[in-house]
Amino acid sequence: MQKIVKNIIEHQNNNNIAITSTSHPPLYYNELKLLINKISSQLAANDISNKDRAAIVLPNGPHMATSFLAISSYMSAAPLNPNYKAEEFEFYLADLKPKILIVEPNSKNPAVEVAKKLKIPVCEIKTKENTPSGMFDLFNNTKDFELPNEEDESLVLHTSGTTSRPKIVPLSNKNIFSSSENISSSLNLDENDHCLNIMPLFHIHGLIAVLASSMRVGASVCASSGFNALKFLDLAKSEKITWYSGVPTMHQAILMRADKNLEIAKNLKLRFLRSSSASLPPAVFEKLNKTFECPVIEAYGMTEATHQMTSNPLPPKKQKPGFVGIPAGPDVCIMDEKGKQLEKGLEGEVCIKGLNVTLGYENNPEANKSSFVNGWFRTGDQGYFDDDGYLKISGRLKEIINKGGEKISPLEVDNVLMDHPSIEQAVCFGYNDEMLGEDIATAIIVKDGKICSEEDVKNYAKDKLAKFKIPKKIFFVNEIPKGATGKLQRNILAKNFGLNN
Repeated sequence: MQKIVKNIIEHQNNNNIAITSTSHPPLYYNELKLLINKISSQLAANDISNKDRAAIVLPNGPHMATSFLAISSYMSAAPLNPNYKAEEFEFYLADLKPKILIVEPNSKNPAVEVAKKLKIPVCEIKTKENTPSGMFDLFNNTKDFELPNEEDESLVLHTSGTTSRPKIVPLSNKNIFSSSENISSSLNLDENDHCLNIMPLFHIHGLIAVLASSMRVGASVCASSGFNALKFLDLAKSEKITWYSGVPTMHQAILMRADKNLEIAKNLKLRFLRSSSASLPPAVFEKLNKTFECPVIEAYGMTEATHQMTSNPLPPKKQKPGFVGIPAGPDVCIMDEKGKQLEKGLEGEVCIKGLNVTLGYENNPEANKSSFVNGWFRTGDQGYFDDDGYLKISGRLKEIINKGGEKISPLEVDNVLMDHPSIEQAVCFGYNDEMLGEDIATAIIVKDGKICSEEDVKNYAKDKLAKFKIPKKIFFVNEIPKGATGKLQRNILAKNFGLNN
């Protein structure tokens, strides 16, 4: 069988439910297959080939879920955060060069005006009332279409970089197909499983760990409108879910509600719950386990691996708090800085290789040269395997800020703040945060003769950056420490300001 996205869905039972939502009747697999063929033929009829990219800016929900599945089955899907500001859309759309931008009906999203400015055609999805969850049209005309091959790009996302602009990560049909197999296998998913998706569907976690892995086994997903801690338990109960996956901050918010509704939590009778995209504190692991009376599966993923690399196994094998489990898809090893593989117990850089790993960043030979060694991809994370073969992540070699699973490039924030007329220098950095794992701070040098307050900086950032990228703490300084080569020493700032012990 060809390892293409369409074949993730093509061989499933027509009578199984694929997508549910609170706003529409369920979508069955036979309807999802028809939708994929219909959208493919509509795109082909409008001179959009299976080698092109389609940017998708839709809110979380059934149409975001099905548009990703339909677009990625024919061409390359480029889902973008609908909460980006115009300036961010301008960067991402110019960088991705999509053939088309897909938005909701009557969209007022700033992406629309940006696309027009960049001469990218905008297409509103066409929906009807009382149709199954996620059903839509793009165009009226159709024609025969050609399927992509395994190596063709099927999904494209950006990943942050500290020393350069965010990098384009192209993921092939084979990457997605392989990752969906790895995850569904490690979680023992089958057609009786039903997952409540609370992850944003412009993020690799929700797209692959929840959506693609469920489709791979003919299971179903409730495509919610996004994470709402207040409604989670009631929705999980009414949907009769068997599992869910989230980032640690979501689990913590759910626990706060579950403390007051313990009976509902226990009566969900979840088969397991899953955590990924940021480190799960052991105390939260224990509390989840006790509250929901089910296994807690912490996994380790990244965009370049089409999400999952390692995962704690299901019972009867053990789940270790503070560890991200055993290899669950790609080969995983620990290397020293010279590219030599290390034995168990020795700490070094986590490296991976496998069918789910990207072949490299787009138009970035420098990053590719530094990211691959002897066929292995260097994750930039530091860790070691214990005697049982479980991986412990002990730190990050890269300076990306991981704020509750949202990855932020400090350099991107620096560049925005330094456009402020009163700011001479801005250096953004991460610091430890109990709830989020990390949050953002920035050190700022104000231009001579100018005045600038914390409120000025935050108000300026609000107009230029998505909310999660706005620094929480701002320090005004006369000098920012530099190394011997003149490079700003971002990595020592948190300690200098007393934020990290």
